[in-house]
Amino acid sequence: MADVKDESMNEDVLDATELTDGFNLVIDALKLNGIDTIYNVPGIPITDLGRMMQASGMRVLSFRHEQNAGYAAATSGFLTQRPGICLTVSAPGFLNGLTALAHATTNCFPMILISGSSEREIVDLQQGDYEEMDQLAVAKPLCKAAYRVLNVDDIGIGIARSIRAAVSGRPGGVYLDLPAKLFGQTIDVELGGKSLVEVVDPAPKQIPDPASIERAIELLKSAESPLIILGKGAAYSQADQQIKSFIEKSGIPYIPMSMAKGILPDNHPQSAAAARSLALRGSDVVMVIGARLNWLLSHGKGKTWGDKAKKFIHVDIEPREMDSNVEIAAPVIGDIRSCVESMLDGIERNWTPPPAGWIEEIKTKVETNVERMAPRLLNQNQPMDFHAALGVIKTKIKENPDVILVNEGANTLDFARTIVDMYKPRKRIDVGTWGVMGIGMGSAIAAAVETGHPVIAIEGDSAFGFSGMEIETICRYDLPVCVVVFNNGGIYRGNESNPTGDSDVATTVFVQGSRYDKMMEAFGGIGHHVETPMELNEAVDRAISTGKPTLINAVIDASAGTESGRIGNLNPQSNLKKR
Repeated sequence: MADVKDESMNEDVLDATELTDGFNLVIDALKLNGIDTIYNVPGIPITDLGRMMQASGMRVLSFRHEQNAGYAAATSGFLTQRPGICLTVSAPGFLNGLTALAHATTNCFPMILISGSSEREIVDLQQGDYEEMDQLAVAKPLCKAAYRVLNVDDIGIGIARSIRAAVSGRPGGVYLDLPAKLFGQTIDVELGGKSLVEVVDPAPKQIPDPASIERAIELLKSAESPLIILGKGAAYSQADQQIKSFIEKSGIPYIPMSMAKGILPDNHPQSAAAARSLALRGSDVVMVIGARLNWLLSHGKGKTWGDKAKKFIHVDIEPREMDSNVEIAAPVIGDIRSCVESMLDGIERNWTPPPAGWIEEIKTKVETNVERMAPRLLNQNQPMDFHAALGVIKTKIKENPDVILVNEGANTLDFARTIVDMYKPRKRIDVGTWGVMGIGMGSAIAAAVETGHPVIAIEGDSAFGFSGMEIETICRYDLPVCVVVFNNGGIYRGNESNPTGDSDVATTVFVQGSRYDKMMEAFGGIGHHVETPMELNEAVDRAISTGKPTLINAVIDASAGTESGRIGNLNPQSNLKKR
């Protein structure tokens, strides 16, 4: 009888214990760290996690494809400096999200890809579990850090480590593996609460060495033709006022890379963007802030940079970036805000503005190029060319500077980078360093969700095809996104023909006369078909004023594009003649 009594007492104690589980602890850990938005594709084993997240007050946006949810999370990270969260199912869904994770890592956007996974004991013995895959091993080469949580009381520390890894130092992508069994594990609610971690100062300041600041300033003082280059890292830093003050007080001309446009308005008198070729060739001391001397800057050498000897100052948080392509004469290591503040303090004392001849040379070239471009942007050709269509977008952004511009494509991207001016920081989102296609709809959704501002997504028809189904997502959440598809009927151009003469179209050609606007209408959004700049202007005005999901099918001359846009030199050509 005693044994029975003891057993009964144990059951009573168990019943009296309040429990929590893996589902709830994941939610609690994220909310404790200020994460309240999830970009997700539901399915086994994370469907209930998404439901419970939504029930807890988190915003959970479900996408049609994991890659697009991942691009949304990456864009969220860029805009907010907090890791964007992409939640996926195991194996195939995880793999779909990996492209976006690699994109975030390459572009230095903080993002965490959280994926459910199969049970370890089955995976490790390769016994053929549902969607079996060693996801941690696959993810590791493509991100800053990768972690797996096996025990419910480690959820708090696993999420804390993921957050810190994503935002500290040079930001990037992190993978967090949560096996299905973890969610059902239980723990005493009090112990579970104590296991959670609120991350303190996840991205601490990194103050530059004063000697490096002095070295950089002395080098700038010695310059006959100095130049500053701003990268998207400068935009991410949100040190907008410090950067603006440094540029204006130094008097040095600057060039913004595409996602850095708007830190200073593109019509700023010191902007050398419209004289880019001259500025790069003619400079002798170049200060690079938040950019890398990679392919987008011709690796800091070659004909792009001309014959004039160059000395580089490089401001970056990552020491290993120094001397990656060319010698860096004055490395400045630290977070951008701290570095620029220190540089600003340094030029307060005994600073001499750049030589007037260099400033005037750039100013004259800018004025000449702007004047030369103006008539091309106002042409009324029908069908439209890229210049006429983007001339309309240029005007709309100037009239509505809070609008966020998302941009991808080949010609559509390359022309828009130079034509469409931005007036505020972090208002332009594009393919970034990696040059990946398909960021459009995911980035547009995140931009609308995270900022509440209207979004215009300028898409090549080829680029749109990678994520176009997400217009249903845009309609489902009634987001203020206007998608403008530049429809020239193909990849690069729509006028190529099959060299064999058979019934298959050329490899770069799409269905002619496609009506992408009808897709948007099918999901309850607003569709416009436009063939002239005036029609495009009216349609964009309507989209901004209504704030409703809109797609504009903008017909572009099929012959207007060029092979690979402005990077055709990267496309290898056969040296063999046809026999």
